Amino acid sequence: MYWNLDLARYIADAPWPATKDELIDYANRTGAPQPVLDNLEDLPDSDELYESLEEIWPDYPTDEDFCYGDEESLS
Repeated sequence: MYWNLDLARYIADAPWPATKDELIDYANRTGAPQPVLDNLEDLPDSDELYESLEEIWPDYPTDEDFCYGDEESLS
């Protein structure tokens, strides 16, 4: 499974929490490219609910990764 920001944006607004099948359905309905569908197909088969994108891609960058709001260190 290979995620990057461009691919992740296709499911960032998915109706969380969601199962694997619900995420695949959402990606299909919103016109996500094939690599997104391939990544979702690679998730383990189960009825487990995923609460957010971070559960699918643990390395998903957050605002903290980009040092937003850290202007003091720039002075």
